[in-house]
Amino acid sequence: MSTLPAEVLPTGALPAASRDADDGAAPLAPRARVLPALAAVYRAQLSRARVARIPLLFVATFQSIGIMVLMRGVVDGGSEARAVVAGSTVLVVAFVALNLLAQYFGQLRAGGGLDHYATLPVPPAAVVLGAAGAYASFTVPGTAVTAVAGSVLFGLPLGHLWILAAVVPLAGAALAGLGAALGLLAPRQELATLLGQLGMSAALLLGVLPAERLPGPIGWARDLLPSTYGVEALARTFDPHPDWAAVAVDLAVCGAVGVVSLAVATWAYRRAAVR
Repeated sequence: MSTLPAEVLPTGALPAASRDADDGAAPLAPRARVLPALAAVYRAQLSRARVARIPLLFVATFQSIGIMVLMRGVVDGGSEARAVVAGSTVLVVAFVALNLLAQYFGQLRAGGGLDHYATLPVPPAAVVLGAAGAYASFTVPGTAVTAVAGSVLFGLPLGHLWILAAVVPLAGAALAGLGAALGLLAPRQELATLLGQLGMSAALLLGVLPAERLPGPIGWARDLLPSTYGVEALARTFDPHPDWAAVAVDLAVCGAVGVVSLAVATWAYRRAAVR
């Protein structure tokens, strides 16, 4: 069987490997669209969280219920009881969406996990929003159990707890964005863990305690906390005749803060991924 040098073969007869070598590297696959990538990251993160975070969800729920039991000894009812139940309910969201997400992204950055995501054709927004959405969704059972238990404990009406369908995603987005930003901007993993725990402690102290009992400067700090507006919205629905306009304003502010915090987290992800 005779062979011919490549120089005498027609161009179309060159082997595929030779043509690829002459043309340079093969083009990369196009970047995935945001929504399909977001759905894929969300499913992956939700599956991971369901396996690894269930014990911590029980801790968060029992912690909030325990706080309400303790406060029951000093709070009889009225606006203070509404504040305690609403703050304890949103505290479950803060524990998971803020504290655990800050630790997750801090660990991801320290362990080189961002390098893995950077090699995938996935938009940065999809990574941040998918992880934030998964962690926020993971808080739904705990918030529902806490809200029902607190309402029964303090004798509050249960008829308007459907508002949790708006409070959980909006407060969860705001707190998850803040937690992701803290984890991505912290220079060390230990500092990311510390910042996440400090944020959760702030949500505990400023959210559960009645606002009228806080000193002036502490009250101003409470207004800067993203979860405050979710707490206020939920607390208003325990009134016999809720002011739905005020509830809508609180939810709108909470949603606006969520958009800003998630945008900051996306910027922090881009910043950390290129370093």
